[in-house]
Amino acid sequence: MKLSDEVINSLSLNLREKIKTLKRENIEEIRLRVNKPLIINGDLIDYFYNDKTKKLDKNMDNAYVVTKEDIEQTFQIICKYSIHSFMDDIKKGFVTLRGGHRVGIVGKAIVENGKVENIKYISSLNIRISKEIKNCSDKVMNHIVKGSTKINNTIIISPPQCGKTTLLRDIVRNLSNGNDKFNFKGVKVALIDERNEIAGSYLGVAQMDVGIRTDIIETCPKDIGIMMVLRSMSPNVIVTDEIGTEKDIKALYTALNGGVGLITTVHGDSIEDIKNRKELKNLLDEELFKKVILLSAKKGPGTIEKIYDLQGKRWYFAN
Repeated sequence: MKLSDEVINSLSLNLREKIKTLKRENIEEIRLRVNKPLIINGDLIDYFYNDKTKKLDKNMDNAYVVTKEDIEQTFQIICKYSIHSFMDDIKKGFVTLRGGHRVGIVGKAIVENGKVENIKYISSLNIRISKEIKNCSDKVMNHIVKGSTKINNTIIISPPQCGKTTLLRDIVRNLSNGNDKFNFKGVKVALIDERNEIAGSYLGVAQMDVGIRTDIIETCPKDIGIMMVLRSMSPNVIVTDEIGTEKDIKALYTALNGGVGLITTVHGDSIEDIKNRKELKNLLDEELFKKVILLSAKKGPGTIEKIYDLQGKRWYFAN
């Protein structure tokens, strides 16, 4: 299975010729760094593009070295040769491609009054490949749904690159569409997609299937987005990714007090890890969440380690 045309065509002509021949279906990231080897990441392993064999290799010998021109041309293509048009996204450090793929951008940040106004002299680009795995959430839906229209507020704890966004996306789809397998009717879902990773919206249109009853606010801070949808969209469930600040948690409590269901994720390795972090110490309040899903990559991204019932104080199962 080759990479999508959206990803290949976002690269400079030089890189395009190299990447388009690759057939690995587990590619997760394409890393471009000025004057550093071209790195393709898959299954949490870094592969180097061998410029002699034209294949991927775990060995750095003969690795292709990314040039400044590769970075500059790729950046121009990603921005459709109109960097000004993408400035709002660039300030946030990423641009979303058609198909939901996200390109991370770093370089010299131009900061004014404490805010990033531009990123110049781009030194690295990280193309994160968005993948949709439908029904991957079926193994956890029995723990999330409660009756035909209610849910157990659930938080997913996961280290980076362990499939949390893919799992969350499919949970949103199931809640929004409804699922006869779990005797669950579809409900109104408000998706606060701050990094535009879940729905992968492109020019306002979701590139991923997040269900028929889902309303999306993209590239908006979570605390602001939560308050906006509470006032305007009458959601049954609010879904966010990567809760990380006291403002985020305060907004979740506001939604809880409004009778809205909650699904969210947080970076971490364990329940203890979250409890030991000052800014997140209230996140595992049993009033706020009922279920905790722990992810890892032990058997590949998306491995469900355990599910914990915060009220019943019990573990359910591990893969």
